[in-house]
Amino acid sequence: MKNDNLAGDWSLIEIAGHPCYTYVPPQQSEHGYTVLYMHGYYQGVPMEHPRMMEHFDRHGLRVIAPLTRRSWWSDRICLDFDPEITVVDYLMDEVLPYLEKEWQCVPPRIALMGASMGGQGALRLSYKRPNIFPVVAAFFPAIDFQIRIEEGDKNLSSMYRDAEDARQDTATLHIHPLNWPRHQWFCCDPVDTRWHVSADRLRMKLFSLGVLHECDLETSAGGHSWDYVEHMSKRAVGFVAESLEQERLRV
Repeated sequence: MKNDNLAGDWSLIEIAGHPCYTYVPPQQSEHGYTVLYMHGYYQGVPMEHPRMMEHFDRHGLRVIAPLTRRSWWSDRICLDFDPEITVVDYLMDEVLPYLEKEWQCVPPRIALMGASMGGQGALRLSYKRPNIFPVVAAFFPAIDFQIRIEEGDKNLSSMYRDAEDARQDTATLHIHPLNWPRHQWFCCDPVDTRWHVSADRLRMKLFSLGVLHECDLETSAGGHSWDYVEHMSKRAVGFVAESLEQERLRV
């Protein structure tokens, strides 16, 4: 499938019965670097935003964006996604083998990136598996997603016993003081009051633990919106590309 607004080729494929967007830039990185993009609550993906894709093109990064509905990228069964497999197992058991077979790409040449629901999912997955995903970037991560249960989110309520059960599964509580992703970057617009507090709380915890990270919680450019994502995407994608290269040299 060809999108005239993009320089490269994007496709909507199916992996193990679930849809995924893929994007291949016109000039790929010689090392096959790839971004596994984790979408937000409304399944917005970079391929819908050519300005953001320009940065992937500039660095030659391929993108795969699984569509997992309102799973919150949790390691819990979500009926909105699949009644038999969690989204984390799906990524590990289906998406990663696909990347290895079709793109000859394996960790640590795969970076995680996400926004909102996907931003917290990317951080949490990298915190739980830092040796597999040492590079992660997140736009306005919805870290304290347990507030959605308090607001009556029935989907989340089917996945967690209560708000406290969900809080115990937030990214902030999965940071290991001795084993963390070597390259992490996140941002949140200060006017995004819904999620800025938890992003700042994460920043403070990382700082107190001495965990290396980069973040921007000061720039304001549209709040919780794609305008903000596109405004920050140059820094985010540049960070990912540089970090993937550092990981290659480290290995």
